[in-house]
Amino acid sequence: MSEDSQDQVQTEWRNFYGRRHGKTLRDSQRVYLSEDLATLSLQGVDREENPERLPLDLAEVFGGAREFWLEIGFGGGEHLVHMAASYPEIGIIGAEPFVNGVAMLLGKIRAAGVTNLAIHPGDARDLMDVLPEGSVAKAFLNYPDPWPKRRHHRRRFVTQDHLVPLARVLAPGAEFRIATDIPDYVRQAVQEVPKAGFELVAQGGEPWADWISTRYEQKALREGRVPHYLTFRRR
Repeated sequence: MSEDSQDQVQTEWRNFYGRRHGKTLRDSQRVYLSEDLATLSLQGVDREENPERLPLDLAEVFGGAREFWLEIGFGGGEHLVHMAASYPEIGIIGAEPFVNGVAMLLGKIRAAGVTNLAIHPGDARDLMDVLPEGSVAKAFLNYPDPWPKRRHHRRRFVTQDHLVPLARVLAPGAEFRIATDIPDYVRQAVQEVPKAGFELVAQGGEPWADWISTRYEQKALREGRVPHYLTFRRR
């Protein structure tokens, strides 16, 4: 890496939209954060740790994992832990900047006893910077922040600023799943995701066979919104 490129990497700064903190954490959640987060967090993602943005060694992180999956914005962690328990041979990474969600996930990991998980408690874009090209076999985006105001649609994950880095880290043929209850999010996903190198394989109201309904989906159903599930494949 040239000195100019290195300087650019070290000084790059990104806008982040959304909450990082919510309501006061319970005492048990504070314990999870203090005792478990450091062990489960991926090293070498933050710029301070890895200013040159060298690729992570996922085989070293997960040992003998058959392949690696990624969940972007895991919320309260229900789906992430469910998939880890269902597929113990897979190494699964979850990225989530919301501290309360991270704390909820850590509690679920303790309860389930899964060991094939790693966490990045921050912006998924920083994680995608350092994931090796073509290293991820499946990715999930479940009930992402809808950013309903039109002027905020550029903040949604389904924009090229997010999708192009995702496409880089996904292997050819890798599956990208999106679950949302927002019709306009579906519209934007169908429009934007193929531009980044994906094909739409399926969409509709029927979830995947290994799907688990999350707290956000249950909230949507209570409020009368209809879930929609989309499956894309990396070309």
